[in-house]
Amino acid sequence: MKKMKYFTALVIVLLAFNVNAQTSKQKRIIEDATEAKETLLKTDEGLKHFFDNAAGYVIFPNVGKGGFIIGGASGNGVVYEGGEKVGMAGLKKLNIGLQAGGQSIIEVIFFETPSDVREFKKENFNFGAEASAVAIKSGIAFNAKYKDGVAVFALPKAGLMADASVGGQKFSYDSF
Repeated sequence: MKKMKYFTALVIVLLAFNVNAQTSKQKRIIEDATEAKETLLKTDEGLKHFFDNAAGYVIFPNVGKGGFIIGGASGNGVVYEGGEKVGMAGLKKLNIGLQAGGQSIIEVIFFETPSDVREFKKENFNFGAEASAVAIKSGIAFNAKYKDGVAVFALPKAGLMADASVGGQKFSYDSF
């Protein structure tokens, strides 16, 4: 009986550790997201209002975009709800049209209400073809507004590409 109690306690401890454990890739993305948030706030103080008041947000610290006629984008990010990390997200986009170049950006999506966050976490969230991000420049976020429960901002890190659209992006979500 005593051995069973020890075994049960060990199983509980191991399960608790595995539930909260993150892979080294996830830890790196979380670190990058933390740095990206700092960069976003330094670039535009108006984003502080969004970070402080949004029901949730997802930061994609390293979205790679590129294309020549056919293009795409992908990245991994961290989902926050009530200011706390709740999971990881993936971003994918494939498009065809007039485009050329490559770019690395930080993308942040703010959710206005808890139901907007829940909708994102259902994994059927995507942007319509007409959706675009607000390109971050100092002071621009002060006047930005939510549209259909979301506000999207993008900050170029490197490269050059004539495309600010986020339309057609599809997302995945995995909780911790």
